[in-house]
Amino acid sequence: MPDASSATPDVKAQQQPSVPADVAPTFTAPSRGTPDPFAKRQLATRYRRPALIAFVTDADTERALCDGLADAMPGGVDVRRGGIQAAIASMRKATTPSVLIVDISGEDQPLTALAQLADVVEPDVCVLVVGGVDSVDFYHEVTGNLGAQDYLSKPLTNDKVARHFGALVAGQAPAAEGAQGGGLVIITGVSGGAGATTLVVNLAGHFGVSMHRHTVILDPDLHLGDASMLLNIKPGPGLRMVLEAPERIDALLAERAAQPVIERLHILAGDEQLTTQLNYAPGAAVSLVSALRRRYNLIVADVPFRVPLYDDLLALAHQRVLVMLPTLASVRATLRFLAVLSKADQARRPIIVLNRLGTPGSLTRRQVEEALAAKVDVVVPDQPRQVAAAATMGELAMIGKSGFRTGILELARHVAFVGLLDVTAGLEPAKGETGAWSLGRLFRRKS
Repeated sequence: MPDASSATPDVKAQQQPSVPADVAPTFTAPSRGTPDPFAKRQLATRYRRPALIAFVTDADTERALCDGLADAMPGGVDVRRGGIQAAIASMRKATTPSVLIVDISGEDQPLTALAQLADVVEPDVCVLVVGGVDSVDFYHEVTGNLGAQDYLSKPLTNDKVARHFGALVAGQAPAAEGAQGGGLVIITGVSGGAGATTLVVNLAGHFGVSMHRHTVILDPDLHLGDASMLLNIKPGPGLRMVLEAPERIDALLAERAAQPVIERLHILAGDEQLTTQLNYAPGAAVSLVSALRRRYNLIVADVPFRVPLYDDLLALAHQRVLVMLPTLASVRATLRFLAVLSKADQARRPIIVLNRLGTPGSLTRRQVEEALAAKVDVVVPDQPRQVAAAATMGELAMIGKSGFRTGILELARHVAFVGLLDVTAGLEPAKGETGAWSLGRLFRRKS
């Protein structure tokens, strides 16, 4: 099918018959042809435009936009209530911002409303749309036929907003990702005993078992890693071999080095003696992750601080997760991690998981957030019997209804980035169904 973005307005109207005939491509970028001789003079006398204004219909969307765009907009986001009709009324009288975010949820004729909005804003505005329709055809109509820069369906998460809207709000082109390959999630405990390995195993288990996504657990701690033990899997020497000879790494070798847990869940780990000297070759992490991404939708890595390959894997990660406990020592360690990671080449801050909340004598969530001066993204309650029993039996701890399972599902929603299904709030597809491809996947194919 031809790319709608390369068609003329008349052809595009034929390709999208569901769009009213009087709705023309409206949100257009300035021409790149011969420069206007009066452009510089007009720019010099032009009024100062607001950077961003958002019109939303609910508190959850407002919170996701504010948190997800915190890095791109350090001064805060101007969020107003009322949806697209409020945006139209306001833009008739006010100065058009550089970026305009509109919520079309609940609108009977959203395409017509977007066309009306285009009549009252400047043509070079960057329009980002939020709505309740999760449809590829609708996405094509909004972004291809009407020319909006991007569209996201609800519910929104901080990560989804930062990933898709962040670069556009910052005035940059979205980071181009390959059309093929899965994503890498780095999970790090801020201190020993934080429970990062348990979360890694259960998060990967959820995607591999419940969601049927091709998932691999990567445990680069070849001396003391516990991920394989929690799954009752005996690791082989494959990981050490590929890290010491990266020139031999390809997708087939990486797959053979991984141990199968079930059909769509594998683990790549090691069990070397403490006296064994490891000789990691330069570029080994890049070669390994590149090979794994060609085979798996998701790579979940359990990477303790300063384990060999920590810095290399951190630089390759699509998403980073810090796991902390509700203690003062853990708060201190988390603050130190955040100070370092904020300087890394990443578009957003790490996801913060508060594990084992409710441990006797520990801090409350409010106390932790006040000490961090930041919100905790995911909370996992303390359920020592369930987690310990699962570890002893080599099973997933999230089986059955529990607070621990709820925490894993919430974490899964935060890290379900490009290449995974844009699943519902419970992240559980109906029996016999696999769900629809997410908009995130579509964006990757267009990049």
